[in-house]
Amino acid sequence: MTRTLWFLIPGDLNTASGGYAYDRRIASGLAELGWKLEVRRLDDSFPNPSDCALEHARRTLAAIPEQAMVLIDGLALGAMPEPAREHGQRLRLVALVHHPLADETGLDPARQAELRHSEARALAWVRGIILTSEFTAQRLVRYQVPRERLRVVEPGVDQGFQRLGARTDPTDHVGKAPVSLLCVASLIERKGHDLLLQALSELRHLRWQLTCIGDVTRDPTWTARILALREDLGLGERVHLTGTLPAAEVEQYYRQANVAVLATRFEGYGMVIAEALAHGLPMVVTRGGAAAETLPDTAGLKVPVEDVAALRDALRTLILDSSLRARLAEGARRAALGLPNWRQSALAFAQALEHFGQHPAPLDAPTAPVEPAHA
Repeated sequence: MTRTLWFLIPGDLNTASGGYAYDRRIASGLAELGWKLEVRRLDDSFPNPSDCALEHARRTLAAIPEQAMVLIDGLALGAMPEPAREHGQRLRLVALVHHPLADETGLDPARQAELRHSEARALAWVRGIILTSEFTAQRLVRYQVPRERLRVVEPGVDQGFQRLGARTDPTDHVGKAPVSLLCVASLIERKGHDLLLQALSELRHLRWQLTCIGDVTRDPTWTARILALREDLGLGERVHLTGTLPAAEVEQYYRQANVAVLATRFEGYGMVIAEALAHGLPMVVTRGGAAAETLPDTAGLKVPVEDVAALRDALRTLILDSSLRARLAEGARRAALGLPNWRQSALAFAQALEHFGQHPAPLDAPTAPVEPAHA
């Protein structure tokens, strides 16, 4: 029996980010499992939709057949509580939440409160919520979402990435070659490129190179700020921003790197952390959101969020200590063997959909969260 899933996604599904990559891989995996996917694009103004965007979302939902199963990416769902209420009983709505909207960096308190209230109202009208980490599940429990309405489906990794042999550190045979640092993240404030550059500016006396791979178009103002900061700190020849690259090129950078780094202010999971593990890369991360849980202690160094001095010290340690890099690389390799592959993630996702599809339609009025997003 063919199962049909209507999948509503804001903007372009091919957008270069971890969240969209998860959506793409899950959609592909469900199709391989025999599901029929009806992908519908919502306006890319979400989570700050215009009136036209909300009207388009309403029309999109209204055109879906009665009792159809509909998966809505949380980037849109949290900002459309009224359409969710209007169709919460007619359709079998399921939410996919990467992280609560109010946890995005750079929001003022009033906007955070507005998003918390909006998302809580919208989530009250879905039959279940699929999340990418246990950390995010606990966040939504604070939104007064019953635990039985939550299912965690962590991202997978490509099986070919999970190396069985020990990783060779390129600097071991080159002597004075710079240590290659790799940061894979879109240039947005939440990813903390400013913190990373500030930390590295105090390590100019050491031999290292940093490559930053990620979309430079999502926030042009922030990208301009990072480019200016790079020049102001005198790092123009040592920090390279590649923009978005094809997967094969990103893979090559992973293979050539010595250390991965993510100075994030918040992560709902941290797919690039899993990718670094799968490549046997030691890593430096901040304890932003789920990042500290995604990276095992045996595979890297963790520092507090926004602590430039601690980030600098951790980077200095790994740049100078090749034996520690080797031990953490081995820890990463072992941790990678326990990660799910994408087929396993798709299977778990399908099971969650089938489970929530049996839930009764929501009847209760939505309840606002009682704790702030960063409690």
